[in-house]
Amino acid sequence: MADVARMAGVSTATVSHVLNGTRPVRARTREQVLSAVAATHYTPNTVARSLATARTTTMGLVLSAISNPYFGELLHGAECAAADAGYTLLLVDPHEDPEYELTVVSRLHHHRVDGVVLAPSARPDDALAYLARHRVPTVLLDRLIDPAHDQVGSENREATAALTGHLADHGHTRIGLVAGLDGLATTIERRDGHRDALVARGLPVDPALEVSGSSATEQARVATAALLALDDPPTAVVVGNNSMTIGVMQALRAAGLAVPHDVAVAAFDDFAWADLFSPRLTVAAQPFDEIARTAVHLLLARIADPDTPPQTRRLAPELRIRESCGCPP
Repeated sequence: MADVARMAGVSTATVSHVLNGTRPVRARTREQVLSAVAATHYTPNTVARSLATARTTTMGLVLSAISNPYFGELLHGAECAAADAGYTLLLVDPHEDPEYELTVVSRLHHHRVDGVVLAPSARPDDALAYLARHRVPTVLLDRLIDPAHDQVGSENREATAALTGHLADHGHTRIGLVAGLDGLATTIERRDGHRDALVARGLPVDPALEVSGSSATEQARVATAALLALDDPPTAVVVGNNSMTIGVMQALRAAGLAVPHDVAVAAFDDFAWADLFSPRLTVAAQPFDEIARTAVHLLLARIADPDTPPQTRRLAPELRIRESCGCPP
């Protein structure tokens, strides 16, 4: 930086302001600095900068099941928002394992990230305690479990109630639920929403009609086959996420059942090819890009001011009625 400053005839502080955009600099001076940067092939030393500023302009994203299209969309939105703010995103996948979740969180801390966006596991107590102990700015993503932290995700309960209620309003009285991984906040909220809709319409809550698909395709296929094997199987199914929707459709096809003629289907999460299924899928579509960008913005605000009161943001999914529920095209 000193070499650039000498060549440009300015102070090192001016070079810093030009490169970092921290203060307005006259156009002529800016051109001199950028010409000197090009001539010297200067590259800012991010390690030295982080030591001087106590900031690394990196943030960690702890996200399980990144092969899930929904989480892929979250990743894309978060990366774009971080890049817009001049941050680099470090992605780790804890594989829904609470012990490994603690490991990857501590690794991010050791890499001196400025903050962490975490989609917590079913048992995140140790990871959250670590982040709190080391005062790492943290935002919880998707799974809202602790109002002591900033957190952002979908409104799950009412959205799932809308899916189940829509099927019930079509005359279905035995509505199955293929729920997500046990213990996840999203699984609990969506199961509660399903039950809310049944109770509101005077329908029984039958535990035999609620199965766990563990938020994965194969487990959902097996769970759906178990539902279909009941003496009195469901005439409609609500699915807890998009990965499980694939497994549900596989099980229905293997059983020779037509959707919606034999079994109606409504699912949480939209995805790019839901519109290509035959019939097209009725879904509750989460605003994934807005959720991801909100998480990054909350984290940036937390980094800038660690003492502000925490915020919880819930964003409403959009109910997209197509044909898998029995509605006409």
